[in-house]
Amino acid sequence: MSVPHQPAGDTAATAEVTAGAVLSPAVEAPTGPVELPDTDETGADAALEPADEVADVRGSGTDLLVREGDVAGDYLERLLDILDVDGDIDLDVEGDRASVAIVGGELDDLVGSDGAVLEALQELTRLAVAQATGVRSRLMLDIGGHRARRRADLTALAAETAKRVAGSGRSERLAPMNPFERKVVHDVITGVAGVRSESEGEEPSRRVVVLPER
Repeated sequence: MSVPHQPAGDTAATAEVTAGAVLSPAVEAPTGPVELPDTDETGADAALEPADEVADVRGSGTDLLVREGDVAGDYLERLLDILDVDGDIDLDVEGDRASVAIVGGELDDLVGSDGAVLEALQELTRLAVAQATGVRSRLMLDIGGHRARRRADLTALAAETAKRVAGSGRSERLAPMNPFERKVVHDVITGVAGVRSESEGEEPSRRVVVLPER
């Protein structure tokens, strides 16, 4: 579902306005306690670190995910208004999480270097959703197709690394990655015979290690 967005006429999106309106999600607080979103994309990165169990808390599943997408869409529309940025908001449900994408327009500033701004905006959007629903959100945000392109690049990198490790019998350490990127690599390695993967290190220097199967 695509929701077109047109920027507001007032272009005075100052740092002061941005700090007040973007960093403070304008949603109604729940009546009960709120579980804040995890900083890790999956609650953890790999088979070694299974995702937190959230199914029991999430209740009816799809209905809640649709609600998460609606809240996120409203929040991001306000963000685009503040920044006077033109873009469309696409809402979807992918597996066990809501998926929201901002497409069109000049969006590079919302992605940032190596996706740093995108990651921060995703956490703010998850927080807005958690405040509205009272449930921790694992919503995925993409901007300008950055995650889709990164997923394709990482899939190729993981496959090539797995092939080398399987042939040489020597482990290889990849560059530090964020949780989303590590999850992509782990998923690829899981499907390759003769190799396995694990994560090592602490954020933001946490990385994937590809090893020969024991």
